Amino acid sequence: MKKLTFAVILAACSFLFGEAYQVNTLSARQLGMAHTGAGLKLGSESMHFNPGALGFLDSKFDASGGVTMIIPKVQFWGVNGHATPENNPSTPVYFYAAGNIKRLISLGLSFTTPYGNSASWDKNWEGAGLIQDISLKVFALQPTFAVNILDKVSVGAGPTINFGNFEQSKQLAPIKSLEAYRPLAYYDSDVGQILDRNKDGVNLELSGKADVAVGVNAGILFEAIKDKLAFGVSYRSGVKAKVSKGDAKIAAGNDIDSLNRIISRINSSSPEPAAPNIPPELTMFNSKTFEAELPLPANMNVGVSFRPVEKLLLDFDLQWVNWGAYDKLNLVFHNITTVVNPKKYENTFAYRLGTQIGLHEKFDLRFGIYYDQTPVPDDFLNPETPSTNKLGVTTGGSFRPVEMLSIDFAFLYSHGFNRDGSCPNPPGRFSGGYKVEAFVPSIGLSFKF
Repeated sequence: MKKLTFAVILAACSFLFGEAYQVNTLSARQLGMAHTGAGLKLGSESMHFNPGALGFLDSKFDASGGVTMIIPKVQFWGVNGHATPENNPSTPVYFYAAGNIKRLISLGLSFTTPYGNSASWDKNWEGAGLIQDISLKVFALQPTFAVNILDKVSVGAGPTINFGNFEQSKQLAPIKSLEAYRPLAYYDSDVGQILDRNKDGVNLELSGKADVAVGVNAGILFEAIKDKLAFGVSYRSGVKAKVSKGDAKIAAGNDIDSLNRIISRINSSSPEPAAPNIPPELTMFNSKTFEAELPLPANMNVGVSFRPVEKLLLDFDLQWVNWGAYDKLNLVFHNITTVVNPKKYENTFAYRLGTQIGLHEKFDLRFGIYYDQTPVPDDFLNPETPSTNKLGVTTGGSFRPVEMLSIDFAFLYSHGFNRDGSCPNPPGRFSGGYKVEAFVPSIGLSFKF
């Protein structure tokens, strides 16, 4: 099989990566504290933040669920001016349920959406050859088992069962690129109709489902001083999400095939060719399958929580993300070509600080701040993942109308620091500047008895 790199499909499946794709909004309660939690006893929500802490569950049953609305705003400045995609809000959800079956043993099950994003650029914008539309989701199920040891240490772990789907489109040929064939309408009137239908260019549409990929999430929590000081470490392993049978389709595939047949018929009946055939890159991917293997990066979180007085809680998390696993992406179109797409992502850290203030027995108030590094080098910055270093500020709270029920809410503003960069786009490079920000409200319910 030949190995080629086509501009028309370069970066075709980087849809899964960039820190803009990893969702850190999987608890309305903890989002108010900058999404900290590795060093906290969070009941059923510990299954995501630190499975080890689940062993400190102090109720027979604990459940939490909620939804977040991520409203991003991306702006691009390039050679041809300014462009802004229509960023449809994404709505990651979470659900946790756990129980204490014995005094020292807890079991639970979680369902989360740890990765997801969507965006829609203008069909003929400057970077349409890299991306037009993208929509992607990854879901994770995690059964969890935890054991409390000597009332001071708890360890826990569970498999993460990941699955998902995506859709993406990009431009193969720009607007009016087929107009050179307009004179053939003299020989066949169908040519004019075909060109009119495809005056906005020729687009490639990709879609697929990722096979189930299994990893592990494990952790330990040490409560040095009861209800005062605790330390925690958690590790969520990386996994390879394989798309074994994705679908590729040329949006105007039938029209392109018809135009090619008309050209062949006209050329065969003329002493000299009236027009060249359609370039192969505009037809070769139609109704084809492809495969790719994509890394979901490992995460390690180290946290410490401190309660200096009963109504004040402070928490700090250091999050390490193994984005360095995303060095390149091989995209194999069956029986056609293999695209080797370098990414060169780098490992990153996020620094998170949160606080909770107990204002009343029925109400808690929360604040947080974090700094999240970008994994994308300047030489590989593209509009699919317009990644920047980010500063986030959060606030939120919980209201308990009755003892067993808590209504949790939070709001995050994420500010991306402006940056310029470029990415491979044969025969040259695609360059520009990006500004990224996001507004993220979240609401959830917690219940225990």
